[in-house]
Amino acid sequence: MASERIGIWFIGAQGGVATTSVVGLACLKQGLTGETGLVSGAPRFARLQLANWDRFVVGGHEIRQTSYADAARTLHEKSRVFRPSQLEQIAPQLVEWDKNIRPGTLVNVGPTIESISDNPAKDVAGESPQAAIQRVSADLKEFRAAHELDRVIVVNTASTEPPVEQATQHENWDELAEVLETATDPALPASSLYAVAAMQSGCAFVNFTPSIGSDLPALEELALKTGTLHMGRDGKTGETLLKSVLAPMFARRNLEVMSWVGHNIFGNLDGLVLDDPINKENKVRSKDHLLTEILGYSPQTLVSIEYIESMADWKTAWDHIHFNGFLDTPMTMQFTWQGCDSLLAAPLVLDLVRFTEREMRRGTSGVMSHLASFFKSPQSCHVPEFDRQYQQLLDWADEIADET
Repeated sequence: MASERIGIWFIGAQGGVATTSVVGLACLKQGLTGETGLVSGAPRFARLQLANWDRFVVGGHEIRQTSYADAARTLHEKSRVFRPSQLEQIAPQLVEWDKNIRPGTLVNVGPTIESISDNPAKDVAGESPQAAIQRVSADLKEFRAAHELDRVIVVNTASTEPPVEQATQHENWDELAEVLETATDPALPASSLYAVAAMQSGCAFVNFTPSIGSDLPALEELALKTGTLHMGRDGKTGETLLKSVLAPMFARRNLEVMSWVGHNIFGNLDGLVLDDPINKENKVRSKDHLLTEILGYSPQTLVSIEYIESMADWKTAWDHIHFNGFLDTPMTMQFTWQGCDSLLAAPLVLDLVRFTEREMRRGTSGVMSHLASFFKSPQSCHVPEFDRQYQQLLDWADEIADET
């Protein structure tokens, strides 16, 4: 393990979440920061022989023309994050990783995401889904060979795609493979094309976004056929994290939640994309299903997500909970959550990479349901409460702690 090298291949490689993850990784490699905010850095997981930070190499796909230094500088100037001294010290590392960025695909990303793309991604805008899979696969193969990597984990941190309802019609991989070969447009979103390419290239796939990704029966079958791991969807970083902690309290005290209203405002690139109602639909759906699952009934709910440009990468969520107490007495609870969107997400991305790499060493395949606590809509997990999801992670840790 000491000499093994691990690749992280980001989709949306120079967006806010990926850039913050990369800046964090570079700082961790050089000992410029501690592990506060990293679940994998907690003493509870010290015995798992997780990969050291100096083992990782970064690459990825991006549809815009930028660099890690420019993206980090923008985050610093607009959102007051990162220390200039840190950015200066890791600058050579960021330049090295910039060399591994390749143009992403625009297949079925929707007009809003297309509108923020630049050349050279626009140069391949007319490619077929099958051509996109082949191109992404070739990039992953080149990345693995050039850096002599033992394992590669593909992490989707791209902007939220519009829903593609037809994608769910493919029940098995053989059927979908035939459609990909013969149809000009099999109605598969870009996130799923990346997942196919990752699995066929022997890479793990982690979907940190609300987009479909690998959350399809056909791709669950492909993962088992190719012996690869995957998990998603939609990182649980803020308001929904609090819902998954607070809602069980109301359920266990038998307090009737009559309504739960959540207003979210933020101003980063993801917020700009979510300003499109079609793209927003995926995100709202991901945030809104939790209460019914935990409470066992459906209170009146409202989830709003609004783009406020001046907020930059800072996110504010205000929630109003109206509930019935003893003797039918209406009561109210309110809370405000404020945090830097990318800095909430980035440590979880790095955690997922480390935990996924550890599971890859075991030689397993399929959905990593023990990572459910990291996601709003975790695949193959029917336990909605955060504490119960976290217990699954602890149980997994206990299971593998004594393995070499």
